[in-house]
Amino acid sequence: MSNTDNRGARRFFEGTGAYIALFLVVTALAVAGYWTLIPRAADKPAAETPSEPEPLPVYVDPEPEPWVEPMDAPPMPETVPEAAPEDVGAAVAQGAAVVVLPEPETVVAPEPPALVVAPLQGETVAAFSMDALQYSETMGDWRTHDGIDIAAEAGTPVCAASSGTVLDVRNDDLTGATVVISHDGGIDTVYANLQAQPTVEVGDYVTAGQMIGAVGHTALAESAEPPHLHFGVTKDGEPVDPEAYLKK
Repeated sequence: MSNTDNRGARRFFEGTGAYIALFLVVTALAVAGYWTLIPRAADKPAAETPSEPEPLPVYVDPEPEPWVEPMDAPPMPETVPEAAPEDVGAAVAQGAAVVVLPEPETVVAPEPPALVVAPLQGETVAAFSMDALQYSETMGDWRTHDGIDIAAEAGTPVCAASSGTVLDVRNDDLTGATVVISHDGGIDTVYANLQAQPTVEVGDYVTAGQMIGAVGHTALAESAEPPHLHFGVTKDGEPVDPEAYLKK
């Protein structure tokens, strides 16, 4: 009986047992392979996870300011130009704003007085004569006389008859040392038969009564006469009576 059991067991191991043994061997190999792969998988670095892009900034509208109702502009004041006092009172009583415009100031430049003085004090020895001829002792003939001769001692100061500007200072062959002063209104005054050196020059501004020279004896056309001042006046270039001018 033992031999029979031994044969049965041998058949079992040769048949089914072989498969079981093969299964166990395969299972052992699978387990060994699994444990062999686990460390390699652990040693393998994990795949890099792609980084997420940074989010774009989001614009947020600022909180709007609260609406404020605009204030109405104050009404323009009513103007009353050149209002009279009673009109102003009535307008104020009605509640209107009144603006009284001041009257413009008119600046008036003061005019200097037309002061005319005698060039010197003395007797008139020869009058103005443009219509009638006068006899000239020096020239020995009859001729007109475009001024007046005022007798005075040589060296007597001669003054400007009015304010003005010295227009000419000359030594004339006939009238001698002569000064001409220009005044307003086209008036010129002439002072002749002065001493050789007058005290003013061309362009000087003189006032009425200011000394411009002295009585001399330089006029050849009147050299036979006593010392005197020949004083003449012209208006727009035409001779006028010096006596009338001095009485202005």
